[in-house]
Amino acid sequence: MRLRNKPWAIKLVNEHPESVLQNPDPAKKINWDKRFADFSQPLEIEVGSGKGRFVTTLAAQHPERNFVAIELQTTAAGIILRTKLEKHLDNLQILRGDAADINRFFAPNSTNIIYLNFSDPWPKTRHEKRRLTYKAFLSKYQEVLTPNGHIEFKTDNSGLFAYSVKSMNNFGMHFDFVSVDLHHEKVEITQKNIETEYEQKFAAKGNPIYALYASFKAK
Repeated sequence: MRLRNKPWAIKLVNEHPESVLQNPDPAKKINWDKRFADFSQPLEIEVGSGKGRFVTTLAAQHPERNFVAIELQTTAAGIILRTKLEKHLDNLQILRGDAADINRFFAPNSTNIIYLNFSDPWPKTRHEKRRLTYKAFLSKYQEVLTPNGHIEFKTDNSGLFAYSVKSMNNFGMHFDFVSVDLHHEKVEITQKNIETEYEQKFAAKGNPIYALYASFKAK
């Protein structure tokens, strides 16, 4: 999703460096304990948050947990920030940066859940390495997740879902939950499903929503 630049969003982001970390140097450690009101709380990360409906809803529902929204676009970061400020979400931080550096932005074994919601499918074979479930990304997620942590992945793209299942399986991951029609199957998940903007759009058209939870085997 590419958003048009919104001057108000860019201005808002620049006015709130305490809430939005912009293009941090991957070579320098981020002091997350100073960016949250209570850093002792469990940490969860959403990669590619878009307009932020998912992560802001989750943060509002769970003040006992901390969240980081990783998003490249300044306008998207501004939209998330506006909601954060309106809802007084002290347990949410926004990182405007590249998810390829996730293992540099976060310490090893520091997060419980990584959310991948409606990621760009990058359907062309030559772009495989850009998919967020490519083996190089999985290796980085494994590094920052706690031993009991897991990935929660949702998409409307059957090709990306099939690729992700294969990629995770080849990486030796455990599938704790799998659904090929999340909104219509009678399935049990660990928490109430929060719909993203994309999810609402695609589900309204009758498109199936694919989902899985996957964890890593002990090293």
